[in-house]
Amino acid sequence: MTTASGPRVLVLGIGNLLWADEGFGVRAVEHMHRHYAFPTNVRLIDGGTQGIYLVQEIREADILVVFDAVDYALPPGTLKRVEGAEVPKFLGAKKISLHQTGFQEVLAMAEMMGDSPAHQLLIGVQPVELEDFGGSLRPEVKAQVEPAIALALEYLAGFGITANPRPVTLPAEQGIGSLEMMLERYETERPDEAAAFRGGDARVLGAGGWTGPADFEVEMQALVARPLTGAPGTDA
Repeated sequence: MTTASGPRVLVLGIGNLLWADEGFGVRAVEHMHRHYAFPTNVRLIDGGTQGIYLVQEIREADILVVFDAVDYALPPGTLKRVEGAEVPKFLGAKKISLHQTGFQEVLAMAEMMGDSPAHQLLIGVQPVELEDFGGSLRPEVKAQVEPAIALALEYLAGFGITANPRPVTLPAEQGIGSLEMMLERYETERPDEAAAFRGGDARVLGAGGWTGPADFEVEMQALVARPLTGAPGTDA
């Protein structure tokens, strides 16, 4: 459906900001929003890891542009665009996180309901690092944010949709995501690796301070058989 101002466009960034390059899609749409102004028929959304909760947004779009970190089996930091019916295939070819499964389901659900966007574009980057909880984009991936946006703007221009560069970049307070997670604040205020180990806490797991049960099933049976304090039929 086309509105008076043109086709309904959704530009969506998906991913998890807490896992390093997994946050590429969200960072790309954040940057796009703060640097470009669009006509009223274009919406920019931080989709994060919302998955199925995005289905109504997808159903209402005629044109869908998605930014994401995608395992294309290409050299780390490689930018690649995929269009049309190939979009869901690439999102599910080799999943790097649960959000991709959820987003595949969103696209499938919108299609089953007869409201799949007529035009779809996926702009993805091959991640460098994912196993870094609380980490940020690696330089090779961060360097692809503006080229990814340029690809999106070129695609939208093909539909007669023009974005105007903002004369002044919007401040973080006017961003489309959580203020606490905006890139500048996230990178300057997060604890360093010495204070918060970001690959699974080796001080606990690797220092011998904790070990799992010798026999998990036996321990669970013992816990289940233990009477609850204060439960009916006990002396407590």
